[in-house]
Amino acid sequence: MPDTPIVLLILVPSFALLLFAAAHDVALRTVPNVVPALLILAGAILRLDAGNFFVGLACMFCVFLVTAFCWRRGWMGGGDVKLYAACALLVPPALVLKFVLASALVGGVLSLIYLFLRAVSPKRANGVRPQSFVARLVRAERRRVRRGGPLPYASAIALGAICTLITV
Repeated sequence: MPDTPIVLLILVPSFALLLFAAAHDVALRTVPNVVPALLILAGAILRLDAGNFFVGLACMFCVFLVTAFCWRRGWMGGGDVKLYAACALLVPPALVLKFVLASALVGGVLSLIYLFLRAVSPKRANGVRPQSFVARLVRAERRRVRRGGPLPYASAIALGAICTLITV
């Protein structure tokens, strides 16, 4: 992908949106609908600029169908499905498979980390209530780990997309 001004103008805010989606998913296990919508807009602009808009749409549709199937089976959240599809349009069509594999690798590492934390996490938390936002977030994440709650997979998707776009 050439470093034209329009590409840089689109990618910098897209990276910020991806990081926001990852942080929001860690904190609340949701991805706000506006994030995939803005990423789809950014991806459409990039694909139009590169001249591969319809190929990008086809890739986005294929990723959406596969991830929607995973959502239907209960393997993935709805916000993750939307984010995956939006990122599939954001990355160049030739790199969609690389993006999916990068996201899967990051997700696998994330799963291993959560399994390790679940094994070493104490069964009871101390009674001290943290005051700062970060401390409350860490405490909530510890409870999720102990309960075997869902992974914040949007962070894996976001990191996979960022890694793929940086290597372009």
